[in-house]
Amino acid sequence: MDTKAFKRSLNQSDRYHRKGFGHEVEVAETLNSEYQSNLIQTIRNNNYVLQKGAVTIKLAESFGFCWGVERAVAMAYETRQHFPTETIWITNEIIHNPSVNQRLQEMNVGFIEVIDGKKDFSVVNIGDVVILPAFGASVAEMQLLNDRGCTIVDTTCPWVSKVWNSVEKHKKKDYTSIIHGKYNHEETIATSSFANKYLIVLNMAQAQYVSNYMLNGGDKAEFLDKFHNAYSQGFNPDIDLERIGVANQTTMLKSETEAIGKLFEKTLLKKYGPVEFDNHFMSFNTICDATQERQDAMLNLVEEDLSLMIVIGGFNSSNTTHLQEIAIEKGFKSYHIDSVERLLSKNAIEHKPLIKGIQIDENWLPEGPITVGVTSGASTPDKVVEDIIQKIFELKES
Repeated sequence: MDTKAFKRSLNQSDRYHRKGFGHEVEVAETLNSEYQSNLIQTIRNNNYVLQKGAVTIKLAESFGFCWGVERAVAMAYETRQHFPTETIWITNEIIHNPSVNQRLQEMNVGFIEVIDGKKDFSVVNIGDVVILPAFGASVAEMQLLNDRGCTIVDTTCPWVSKVWNSVEKHKKKDYTSIIHGKYNHEETIATSSFANKYLIVLNMAQAQYVSNYMLNGGDKAEFLDKFHNAYSQGFNPDIDLERIGVANQTTMLKSETEAIGKLFEKTLLKKYGPVEFDNHFMSFNTICDATQERQDAMLNLVEEDLSLMIVIGGFNSSNTTHLQEIAIEKGFKSYHIDSVERLLSKNAIEHKPLIKGIQIDENWLPEGPITVGVTSGASTPDKVVEDIIQKIFELKES
């Protein structure tokens, strides 16, 4: 499929919207009242530090809602206001934050249900309004909705669209796109749908496996089994790794994305030499500025003398998980929570450790004076961060 031509035709349709509907002022007021926080602004103005009683809070200097997320939420609110009586659906969570998605459900916005691993679009009728979330939607989904005569409101983050453009350039030159990401993440599913040939690598270990195969060959069946569900139909590692382009899921760990890009650059240079190198490798900077800023701020925060870390964000939020990884790698006792309700008491916290299910830990709040590092993922409203900080003060005083 000519995905570029399809997107071009979609852009020319009067049923496709990439901008708001003229309700920016009213929506901005609503978003400020529901999601912003005077306390968080006070902390920002005080060099990101707040002390109360035996607790000192140190905030990361970049955290919370990014521009792309704020834009997507604002467009969803505008859509409900512009279409007050129409049936409105979202193809997935608008962003990975439970409180924001719950608020949209309260506004009578429906979420497409996933049944047996597939989205059930049978509920969507001609004339319905369908919102595409911040991390995008696959070409197949967009085509289905367009063919069904739906009004499409596309809130895809421009940084994600930038990655899609890179993948289109890979495809134009018949390069295989190697995508650093999670094969079952909505953004990576959308990105790979723009590719002709692709392979998704989760981390440096998988990238090194691919690099070794490119240089030395190996067991093809083992390769395909190892990357099951993470490559394009008909993918052949003996042929399709000769010319590659590198792309990424925008919320992955910046340092790892850069290292993977460098690894494949060196691999192709070693295999084909400097004269032929440019005919075998393509790479573009597709690391999201907001993701980078939050990770850099977290790296600075974990250099502080902290008693513990609180990382706030949806449990299915990739960028939040990577902030948690930074804290764990630095050796901090760190808790990933998504809402204030997870702070059960001064003796119990419900949280999600890395690569594990939700669990309850006891004695999480140390005795005596403490310094708590706090950050939040790009889909987390300041109001959620405020509620958690206030609860920590309350529990410590009790």
